[in-house]
Amino acid sequence: MLAWTVVFVASGKECVMAVLQINADAGRAMDVMQAGGIAILPNDVGYSLIAARAPALRRIFDTKRRAPSKLNAMLGNPDLQRELHVLGERGQAIVQAITQDYDLPLGVVAPCRTDHPLLRRLDADTFERSTKGDTLLMLLNAGAFHRAITRLSLERETLLFGSSANLSMHGTKFRVEDMEPEITAIADVIIDYGLMKYHLWQASSTLLDCETLEVVRYGSCFENIADILWRHFKIALPARPPTAATEQR
Repeated sequence: MLAWTVVFVASGKECVMAVLQINADAGRAMDVMQAGGIAILPNDVGYSLIAARAPALRRIFDTKRRAPSKLNAMLGNPDLQRELHVLGERGQAIVQAITQDYDLPLGVVAPCRTDHPLLRRLDADTFERSTKGDTLLMLLNAGAFHRAITRLSLERETLLFGSSANLSMHGTKFRVEDMEPEITAIADVIIDYGLMKYHLWQASSTLLDCETLEVVRYGSCFENIADILWRHFKIALPARPPTAATEQR
């Protein structure tokens, strides 16, 4: 990542180089994870600890001190979501409305195609820690870096899993410098993009079962999401409880 903007003149025109080298950073992180390493990655809804191999995912789980009932989330994009999730017409329309039409992040919980080749390649431990019954949690539309890394995930046919980059029940971190030292110590690569977009919410993504319409977690942009569902689908979600939990399911 560059720390400044470079301006130069080419053919009489002023050109400005981007301060973030997103594709290069995504490629570097993907190489590390495919080799069995752990990455701290920036998402609009907070930083995450992500890996592609079972030993690394177990290390994340143990370091975070997660309860056995907690599951991994998958990083996904619209193509991966349509490939792996089994949603009815209404459920898929809800996903598109929130993540594409209104450009908001969402953790989509939905039944998955357990016989899909990408899921069948997972080892038994990773599959068990990343699914609940036949459902799979997938984070969608969490920013420019998220788009780049999920594009590589699909291109290289390597699924990426993990959870927020913090000790369990210690709150989502929106800056690298706010993370516990135990968390940063296990990362083989850290992509530091500063303060994340939805930091004012102080919560990671809202998690919604898009078939049953159960709110699994009240997170960032929940009120916007509830408004979308009412305005376009006449679906009334329950209001955010005063003490709603913000930790990954």
